[in-house]
Amino acid sequence: MKRPNILFIMADQMAAPLLPLHDSASPIKVPNLQRLAAEGVLFDSAYCNSPLCAPSRFTLVSGQLPSQIGAYDNAADFPADVPTYAHYLRRLGYRTALSGKMHFCGPDQLHGYEERLTSDIYPADYGWSVNWDEPEVRASWYHNMSSVLQAGPCVRTNQLDFDEEVVFKAQQYLFDHVRMTPDQPFCLTVSMTHPHDPYTIPEEYWNRYSDDDIPLPRQVIDQAEQDPHSQRLLKVIDLWDKPLPEQKILDARRAYFGACSYIDDNIGKLLKTLKDCKLADDTIIVFSGDHGDMLGERGLWYKMHWFEMAARVPLLVHAPARFAAHRVNQSVSTVDLLPTLVELAGGQVEPGLHLDGRSLLPHLQGTGGHDEVLGEYMAEGTTSPLMMIRRGEWKFVYSEEDPLLLFNVANDPQERENLAESPDHREQVAALLDEARSRWDMPAIHQATLASQRRRRLVAEALTQGTLKSWDHQPMVDASEQYMRNHIDLDDLERRARFPQA
Repeated sequence: MKRPNILFIMADQMAAPLLPLHDSASPIKVPNLQRLAAEGVLFDSAYCNSPLCAPSRFTLVSGQLPSQIGAYDNAADFPADVPTYAHYLRRLGYRTALSGKMHFCGPDQLHGYEERLTSDIYPADYGWSVNWDEPEVRASWYHNMSSVLQAGPCVRTNQLDFDEEVVFKAQQYLFDHVRMTPDQPFCLTVSMTHPHDPYTIPEEYWNRYSDDDIPLPRQVIDQAEQDPHSQRLLKVIDLWDKPLPEQKILDARRAYFGACSYIDDNIGKLLKTLKDCKLADDTIIVFSGDHGDMLGERGLWYKMHWFEMAARVPLLVHAPARFAAHRVNQSVSTVDLLPTLVELAGGQVEPGLHLDGRSLLPHLQGTGGHDEVLGEYMAEGTTSPLMMIRRGEWKFVYSEEDPLLLFNVANDPQERENLAESPDHREQVAALLDEARSRWDMPAIHQATLASQRRRRLVAEALTQGTLKSWDHQPMVDASEQYMRNHIDLDDLERRARFPQA
């Protein structure tokens, strides 16, 4: 029996709580995603395992938590010997391809993908290493508020250039598949960079909304009342003592909503290509994000915290012939995707290898499944590891240097009331703290993070001297094998290049 094709689509920095998939009052227009969700299995409580691009993605592709694989920040080296879902599926006979962003750092830019159809939008070197040795120094490459202050419509951006190429190359891959290798299953990952800031989008998408459609943040907390990590983030993003004009907040959110619609239109292009290539019935579609965006909620922007807007991601699996449409309420995370994809492909994970993720197959089949998320954050804005446990109604945020946070997310979805100091929850907090301390060796993780930062800063500085040897992926195209060439029989070329064949 032929293994199913898998199309794994990712969006960058898409905040699940804002989407109409999860909030019926949302004005965001994403009809293609809504159709996939209505026909598929939608996870209402899905999380990233680290609210930052590279750590989240390394965890997603490997099924292991950041501290297990050294995924500390956006310049962490991703070791080549860490198995990914691409390795597993390739071993099962799949063609594995990546079109778009995965933010791999280090000399291995494939990590099991047989092909990368584009370069990455972000650098592959160690230049964005965090420095806990100088916690008060604000690095020049940190986010600042220019994305908000310059928000509005545009004609073109770097990110539009990238995503246009990502989707075009993905469509070409599907066309090539049905013409060249229709009998071999594929796993194609299409990873776009929108709706990640900067908050700007062409007028076509800007004009799908008006200011009247755009809700302001539901709560803004004075900086003096913020938890210590939030206060550090306000300084990291250069927002401390710098209130934003309300109109710019609206502009940023409007552009973000437009970018979500842009992502949805691109999903529509991919779905049409599947249909045109007669692949729709034999392809499992998985859609996810890497983390969310605070978008002004609580006075915060971007990600880097464990609040719902930053940590919750959209996640759905569309395979109507296999799984009845339903919603999953249990909390799961993107670390669970590796074992899930392997099992969907008809394989099994290697029993002797460490894995933190757990298969979502029971959730997909409606037969139960786990209800727990573990999270780790060791990047900018922190001075020590900041961990999270999400289980049942509860979210617990743990650090040895910051005050504990405990929220009942079911009763308090805006996370307004920290119950960690409540006398009524003293025993619960003590039990969670004991669990966290037994689960994580915080001094060891702290020292490993520092050691990695110091190594990478030294190497990054050294590699700027002399001849630059880039690690950035260079997608090679052999023009001698494209289109019409004299060493290829013209009739045979035209026959093979046409789909369906005459």
